[in-house]
Amino acid sequence: METKNLTFSYPAEEGREEIPVLRGIDLAIQTGSFVAILGHNGSGKSTLAKTFNAILLPSGGAVYISGMDTQNEELLLAIRQKIGMVFQNPDNQIVANVVEEDVAFGPENLGVPSEEIRKRVDDALHAVGMSEFVTHAPHLLSGGQKQRIAIAGVLAMEPACIVLDEATAMLDPVGRREVLNAVMKLNQEKNVTAILITHHMDEAALADRVIILDDGKIALDGTPREIFPKTGPLRAMGLTVPDTVDLLDRLKRAGWDIPTDRLSADECADAIANALR
Repeated sequence: METKNLTFSYPAEEGREEIPVLRGIDLAIQTGSFVAILGHNGSGKSTLAKTFNAILLPSGGAVYISGMDTQNEELLLAIRQKIGMVFQNPDNQIVANVVEEDVAFGPENLGVPSEEIRKRVDDALHAVGMSEFVTHAPHLLSGGQKQRIAIAGVLAMEPACIVLDEATAMLDPVGRREVLNAVMKLNQEKNVTAILITHHMDEAALADRVIILDDGKIALDGTPREIFPKTGPLRAMGLTVPDTVDLLDRLKRAGWDIPTDRLSADECADAIANALR
């Protein structure tokens, strides 16, 4: 996935100038990576996500998926088979009254043979840990379970990349953990590229790479250990940091000789114990 000098503006009311939402984004995302994209409300992160599978087309510049230009209408189906989208509200993506029928919806519309659909449905539900719910009614499931069904529906179309656009925003902590575990498993075991648009710092800390958007531009780009200790710039952009980094940063500002790039609770505890010694 690659963007070159990508710009985007939503249509303005008559007599008003369009305001750019994306301002010259140059970005390359490698196959099999797990990338988190962060930014305050209005930074452009959801708009960027929608350009990845041509829901939105560039106002300027270009987006390429495996070398395919998203502005080429003839390539639209091929691009959307490569990039699967999961949105904030799973109810907006669930279209059937039975779980297996919902997961089968995408492959059926692609003209996949029946035997292959059966295999894809079973494999997708297994991948997200929902095999036992194959005959259940989706509307009776919890939020986290519904979101995992939505992910399974995308997986059954066998995309190379799955983009989660604030997909955990409406979930409780248990539901968020269920969805993240499913995504991480797909990334690690099936080499599915995962792009997580989120405002939860603890979720972003699990990624291989963190990209910070600010005012439609890439402000920071690096590993979680490189990005999150930059507490000053992050807070200036209206963002928080993981709780572990926040604690270590406050201790450092209080005079402790302590690293601030420890992300997990265990790493944070070890850093504090070593400082106390």
